Amino acid sequence: MNTKFLTKASLIAGIYLVLILIQIPMGSLTFGPIQLRIAEGLTLLPLVETAAIPGLFVGCLVSNLILTSFSAFGLVDIIGGSLVTLLAAYLTSKMPNRVLGALPPILLNGFIVSIWVSYFTNFPYIYTVLGIIAGETVSIAIFGTLILTVYNKVIKHTEKK
Repeated sequence: MNTKFLTKASLIAGIYLVLILIQIPMGSLTFGPIQLRIAEGLTLLPLVETAAIPGLFVGCLVSNLILTSFSAFGLVDIIGGSLVTLLAAYLTSKMPNRVLGALPPILLNGFIVSIWVSYFTNFPYIYTVLGIIAGETVSIAIFGTLILTVYNKVIKHTEKK
């Protein structure tokens, strides 16, 4: 790892955290059975930037630490949710395009994170899965596409200089 890689990873982690902090006033949309984390739009970045893998992991880890004071999920969400994000980011980095790249964060968050969210909220598992999958899909489709487009334009602009 070099300084450029660490800087990119740190920036991505910081952006993830800021996007979560902005959403806290909206209540449980960042941690409940129906989630719409704007920050999850960043999960497409591993398609084009390997520094996004640790960046997303650290951003999610710090965010989940902060969100613990608002949710009842505790250590399982801090560790489990962050590891799901790490695995999803790694798998996304191996995908050939945006559509397939969106599947790991959507499916892993939907099926794995829903286990403890459903348990702690007493909300039926299948509805929790559907709520988290829907939120991930919207976040990635709207914010992820926008973030990836902007990132690619910035990189291309930087390379021309």
